[in-house]
Amino acid sequence: MLLLIIALPLTSAMISGFFGFTIGKQGSKILSVVYNLSATICAYILFVDIGLKRNIHYIETFNWIDSGLLVVNWSFLFDSLTATMLVIVTTISTAVHVYSTKYMELDPHIPRFMTYLSSFTFFMVLLVTADNLLVLFVGWEGVGLCSYLLISFWFTRVKANKSAIKAVLMNRLGDIGVILGLILIFTTFKTFNFDIIFPLVPYFYSTQLIIFGAGYKFVDAITICLFIGVIGKSAQLGLHTWLPDAMEGPTPVSALIHAATMVTAGVFLLIRMSSIFEFSPTVLLIIAFFGSITCFFAATSGMLQHDIKKVIAYSTCSQLGYMVFICGLSAYNLSMFHLFTHAFFKALLFLSAGTIIHGLSNEQDIRSMGGLLKILPLSYITMLIGSLALIGFPFLSGFYSKDAILETAFACLEIKGTFTFWLGSFSAISTVFYSVRLIYFIFLEKTSSFLVFINKGYDMDKLTATVLTVLSLGSMFLGFLTKDLFIGYGSQFFIPALFFLPKNVVFLDAEFIPFYIKIIPTFISIIFSLIFFVLYKKRSFVLNCFKYDNVFKNVWFFLIKKWYIDTLYTNKIVCNSFVLGYDISFALIDKGIIEIFGPKGITASLYKLGKKFMALHTGYVYNYICAIIMFYFLALFYLNFYARLIAQG
Repeated sequence: MLLLIIALPLTSAMISGFFGFTIGKQGSKILSVVYNLSATICAYILFVDIGLKRNIHYIETFNWIDSGLLVVNWSFLFDSLTATMLVIVTTISTAVHVYSTKYMELDPHIPRFMTYLSSFTFFMVLLVTADNLLVLFVGWEGVGLCSYLLISFWFTRVKANKSAIKAVLMNRLGDIGVILGLILIFTTFKTFNFDIIFPLVPYFYSTQLIIFGAGYKFVDAITICLFIGVIGKSAQLGLHTWLPDAMEGPTPVSALIHAATMVTAGVFLLIRMSSIFEFSPTVLLIIAFFGSITCFFAATSGMLQHDIKKVIAYSTCSQLGYMVFICGLSAYNLSMFHLFTHAFFKALLFLSAGTIIHGLSNEQDIRSMGGLLKILPLSYITMLIGSLALIGFPFLSGFYSKDAILETAFACLEIKGTFTFWLGSFSAISTVFYSVRLIYFIFLEKTSSFLVFINKGYDMDKLTATVLTVLSLGSMFLGFLTKDLFIGYGSQFFIPALFFLPKNVVFLDAEFIPFYIKIIPTFISIIFSLIFFVLYKKRSFVLNCFKYDNVFKNVWFFLIKKWYIDTLYTNKIVCNSFVLGYDISFALIDKGIIEIFGPKGITASLYKLGKKFMALHTGYVYNYICAIIMFYFLALFYLNFYARLIAQG
């Protein structure tokens, strides 16, 4: 049964890929849904077996590499962390597969689309079940490959191709760090197996790595390299720009990438490698600051976006910041809990956005929507539930996970705790702002759409409604049902999958923080929702009050331009790279030094010299006789001069 969870998505991908024309569109859809649903059922059985019966399973299939000290097997570990991730991945993947059967039904290439979706699921399952770092890295690279294929699925669109290339390049930059981390791990521990590496970390804590005469701890070097990979894969500040552009792919792809697979891979790596990160307080500090800044940046950047999918994309980036910075505070179980709840309400938001886009003839600009409450009532309900869960409205799933993160951040008495708490709180306010803005502009505002689109608008079908109902129930109740299991005091669900140093544990302290701190997230979600709703009702008056204020304009443009980071990359990095590539690499080196001193330059010089010697061949006899006589006299002079030197000396 355990191997079925891995084999079923792979089998689905292979059959749809190789025999798609034989089984047809309908056959590919049924096959993919049935296989992934079966994998989901197996994942839930495994979750019960591990969560309630406390079993841990290890499976070794066959040898992959056997070269000296390097021995790598295709082996799989099924512990509580793996079981939780499998529930997330298979559930969301199955929901996306079912949703895609209707969303993509008019596309002529459904077998190829289902192949990519199932391949994506397989590689993510491989990543979370891996028992060693090399198998994990295969899954890591596999989801990167599938993201390229899915984002550029409509390959006739130039924007889709550019976005896919951008996603690959940004992730390759992060993967350089992962590869260096793997090299350092093997240099230190002589193995890639988790069960050997983790117990040995305390014994290699003081081992030094010498770089340019300076000594660094091996643990610090390993963790910072791995975190670079996390920055790329989980879209942290600096390598985040691929994530909003990935919206050029079909909407089911956006839901799968953002909710359950690719972007969560980086957070999963942080959690899985907690036994190493715990021994590097410097890198934990970097992770906490990096995650909180990303959280705040993405939340503020999403406030003024106009594309419905990009607003939700920046929301994903912001929520990933929460997951990352709480790992920097050593609360890995909280990060996993938020990842779990976030997967359901983020998939709900994206798939609801897909029904709105379809219902309005592929319109994605929220400024061209409005007044859709009566036309798309089911989409309004699901979008509202997802948005309320996102802002942490009381007793929805996001309320339990986000509140716990902020409370734990405040309980950490170090500077990183205070910093992350306040940035996380301000990010929560921004989250409320763009969530209210999204609901208001799409459903409650006076319509700005064309009458023909309004008349032809339609809501979701029964199958889609079933999928979104399941995700809605998860968004409402999963936080309450699983909070004691994942983060309850005394719960041993994640033991021994996670590791905490006693000095880093602040769970108990979070229970004794002041009450007014505990209600800050609740206050933000309720009060600011009302404030922003009123502001949007009166926004014409508010904008008129500030339209001549230069500070307001500068802030407005700063946010709508996403902190000018894309502009900075384009003007300072991309353009300078083009200049460097032409003026230095091409003009100076390739066409200059290499052509002058290389084979082409030598050939040209010999050719010019030959042309000069050719000028001596005039064809006249008296010229040749004159040259012979001159050479004869020069030879006599040289011999006579040489003889005199010999005689004198």
